[in-house]
Amino acid sequence: MPSEPMPLLVTEAQAATWTGRAGATIRTWAHEGRITRHGSGRGRVRYNLWELPQRTVDDDGTVTLGPPPPLPAQRHAA
Repeated sequence: MPSEPMPLLVTEAQAATWTGRAGATIRTWAHEGRITRHGSGRGRVRYNLWELPQRTVDDDGTVTLGPPPPLPAQRHAA
């Protein structure tokens, strides 16, 4: 069984640069449960880079955003 890679924790600004999206989008994804937020408090929150879609830039400068992380499976009431 393959193991998951060690988390590579990055700041919100680094996550925003990696994905090509605004920091508010990164925070929204964490709030929705799409990605994991590590830590708490202003300036101390980190995100796992391996959970984030990477943006790509073509030779002509065209930026392509990766698909957003999926929403978590909905839990059913017991």
